[in-house]
Amino acid sequence: MTDGDEQHSTGMRVRREVLGDAHVDRAVATTTDFTAEFQDHITRYAWGDVWSRPGLDRHTRSAITLALLAALGHDEELAMHVRAALRIGLTPAQIKEVLLQVAVYAGVPAANTAFRIAQPIVEPASPAPAPQRQ
Repeated sequence: MTDGDEQHSTGMRVRREVLGDAHVDRAVATTTDFTAEFQDHITRYAWGDVWSRPGLDRHTRSAITLALLAALGHDEELAMHVRAALRIGLTPAQIKEVLLQVAVYAGVPAANTAFRIAQPIVEPASPAPAPQRQ
């Protein structure tokens, strides 16, 4: 196995652990000749190299990722990474704290959008309470 194969294998394992099999399977299934090299690149570089480094734990990496995506307005990626953050063990309270940091350092509009995106993910709609009889 070459180093590139090992990096890809590690990247795919970490990608699945963080994002979940269903998400990764969809990404792989929709890969085309046009997107194949990009998918390989993010698997090797983002997941096999950066997310696999020992310097930060996954919770910290996830929190940083949430803050950056919110600050930069990458809304679709933010929603995916909010789901990933919950999947790897961040709590809704921790996600809220990250988004409050975004408000201070990236601006209220960025945090407002991020909270709007994150809320239905961290607080899924629950059934309406039954009417009370009087």
